[in-house]
Amino acid sequence: MARILVVDDEDLVRLTLRQMLEASGHEVIEAANGRQGVALQAENVVDLVVTDIIMPEQEGIETIVQLRRKNPSLKIIAISGGGRLRNMDFLKIAANVGADATLTKPFSTQELTDMVDRCLAG
Repeated sequence: MARILVVDDEDLVRLTLRQMLEASGHEVIEAANGRQGVALQAENVVDLVVTDIIMPEQEGIETIVQLRRKNPSLKIIAISGGGRLRNMDFLKIAANVGADATLTKPFSTQELTDMVDRCLAG
């Protein structure tokens, strides 16, 4: 299947996403923040990135902008639960700066795998 980079600062979220994606046959690489995610993507060929928006060190919006600048054809899914400032629509901003798709936490395994399949299909 695909090689997917998961970028999220929460260990449990990364573990859960890994399990969901590996159960669908994908290979998963993990990064604990956006800066690490951009570095890992530069070192590894990945088909898709799933990135959180609210993270320390480097937010997901900046991460998406950097990933898109370096690889315009890379597929990106942004995920967020809203974070500290729920009145801002972080996922809408993510889509505006280059995310191919967005998911609001919490989401089901089926919602994630459907979105991954759609993104990978083009």
